[in-house]
Parts: sequence; C-alpha cells; structure tokens
Amino acid sequence: MSAAASAAFIKLADYFVRCRQQAADLPMQEDAVDYWSGVGFTLDQRHFVAPMDEVSEILSVPAYTRVPGVMQWMKGVANVRGRLMTVMDLSRFLGQPSELQEKRRRLLVLDQDDLYTGVIVDEVLGMQHFPLDAYRPVPPEREEHVGPYLRGGYKRDGELWSVFSLRRLAQDPRFMQAARTG
Repeated sequence: MSAAASAAFIKLADYFVRCRQQAADLPMQEDAVDYWSGVGFTLDQRHFVAPMDEVSEILSVPAYTRVPGVMQWMKGVANVRGRLMTVMDLSRFLGQPSELQEKRRRLLVLDQDDLYTGVIVDEVLGMQHFPLDAYRPVPPEREEHVGPYLRGGYKRDGELWSVFSLRRLAQDPRFMQAARTG
C-alpha cells in the first residue's frame, strides 16, 4: 500500500471513530415513537379527532342558501370556489343543538367520491398527534348519539379524544337523506 493510500485510510478510520463518538448522544431507533394524527374538534364541549384523510379542508361557515323541505340540521347549500357544497350542522344532526353562535363555529369539509359536504362543528383545535400506544377502543354502545361514527379514541392528559369518522357519517342513510318526508 502506498503512503498516500495509507494516510487516506488512517484519515477515514479517524472520521469513523469520531462519528461513532458523536452518535453516542443520539437516541436509539427503538426510542422513536410512532404517532397517529388527525384534526381535533369539539362538539358540546367534548373533544373529537377526525382522521386526516377524511378532512379535505377547514373553513369558516360560509354564506349559504336555505333549501325548503329539508331537515333542520341541513343548513343549506353554499358556493365554495365555484362548487356547490351542502352545509350540515353535526350537533343538530346528533340531536344536541349547539349553544354557540354560528359565526364562531367551523366547517370540516368532506370531499369523497361524489359527496362534497361541509359539517359544522363547534370549534376546530388544529392537528392533534397521539402516540399509537395511547389508542383505546371505545364501545359504541356507550355513546348513544355518536357511537356509530366512532372508531375508538386516544387518551391524553387523562382525557379521551374519540376518533370521529366522517366517512361513517357519510355512509349513514339518515345523514344522506336530508329531505323531510311527510
């Protein structure tokens, strides 16, 4: 081996030793925690979180036009950037009308297949991140009004954030049938 190659090898070995010494302070791979993320919101002072892939955007409640002959929880139809969106009041649909002024409430938008609808909630709390091991299954029978739409929840600081599935809501025939019959 030539002297130049030997010097280069010694320099590389020195870099290797110094890198290993510096890496000793880094956390081990097994210390990394996996998280589940969703959009946090409140209804009737309870915390919920919707899966990220079910919320296409978050808006203030837009101006809407009332539609005659529909259920009370269907607020109307709004023009959002050139698309017609149905505006639904989730609290009213669940039989627990909100006390908050509508202008203070927010809209979670579900844009799935042919369904483009906005669901009014009391407050949006932004993105929420939960360690995967904080997941708790929640028996739907415990929650009489929201139970069919829940997929468990995450415990944080002693409080349960129930996972509310907007897709399950959209699959409910009662939600999809907003016309008043009879």
